[in-house]
Amino acid sequence: MSPITTHILDTARGRPAAGVAVVLDRKSAEGSFAPVGQGLTDGDGRLRTLLEPGSLIPGVYRLTFDTGGYFAAIGTAGFYPEASVVFTVASAEEHYHVPLLLNPFGYSTYRGS
Repeated sequence: MSPITTHILDTARGRPAAGVAVVLDRKSAEGSFAPVGQGLTDGDGRLRTLLEPGSLIPGVYRLTFDTGGYFAAIGTAGFYPEASVVFTVASAEEHYHVPLLLNPFGYSTYRGS
């Protein structure tokens, strides 16, 4: 399993958000972000394949979720075309699970397990 995973729940519909495009970026020493992983959430709203096991490097990462594409696909108008979550990886030995709770007009996140 990837050392960074995510799970999206559509709280307005009360179910997982399947088929959401997600990009994982890592911040360089110069301060710019570069992609290191990407994928689509599965039928359970999970993405477990962003990075190869053992490839995690401590630093600042960003997950960007294509919420606009998701809402368009289910025929719902949304306010945010994308949601970005920036977080710090302190240890390459830990697992980082970053869930997203989503609805058409808001989102929240937390560090899961």
